[in-house]
Amino acid sequence: MKRDELRFFDRSQAWTIADQRRLPHWLQADTLCFITWRVADSLPNNALERLDAEIREHLTSLGMGSHQDVSEFMLGCDAKARSQIHWRLFQIRDKYLDRHWGRCPLRVPAHAKIVLQSLRHFDEQRYFLTDVIVMPNHLHFIAAFGDEDAMLRQCDAWKRFTGKSINQLEKRTGSFWQPDQFDHLIRGQSQFEYFRRYIKDNPKRAGLRQDEFLYWAKELTNSESEG
Repeated sequence: MKRDELRFFDRSQAWTIADQRRLPHWLQADTLCFITWRVADSLPNNALERLDAEIREHLTSLGMGSHQDVSEFMLGCDAKARSQIHWRLFQIRDKYLDRHWGRCPLRVPAHAKIVLQSLRHFDEQRYFLTDVIVMPNHLHFIAAFGDEDAMLRQCDAWKRFTGKSINQLEKRTGSFWQPDQFDHLIRGQSQFEYFRRYIKDNPKRAGLRQDEFLYWAKELTNSESEG
């Protein structure tokens, strides 16, 4: 992909929604997307209990019944509402991720470098990458993909390769990443700039030292990102 092919989400153009493991993924070719992955053990059981309580409190404020299952409530929402809810749930989860729970394998520079190098390997060929932050137990990045199916397919390939490679270095087996991901199609220049700042500022918000994260960003002018 080239810079002049990039664009922001446009409802007037073709787009689809894919449901994968209960999360909706809005897909549109050539559209910049903010993506988050979590390491498999990034939220221990006691954190998950606190997280689930906060999520249930939020969904109750939106009308979820006291005896209603979260997945049941989400299935009853339309696609737009589900996307908005998932963005709020992402914000809640990200707050917990920044507390550095789990073994935090990406704090090791060699492991973080595997992830960044993998993401950059086919940059401007199969996809277009603009920003990456590798945190101790999660990852945020912005990328655009040439067709609607490419994003989920490419993310699965990245996860398989990086998870296997880091597991080999750690002499571990089993899942390295959480199976699903959060992704959000970027709606315009101001939102694009917001997510770039969000990525750059994540280590500061989390109180990390310079050697505990890996940050990369591509120089872009406004015209180059508007497509």
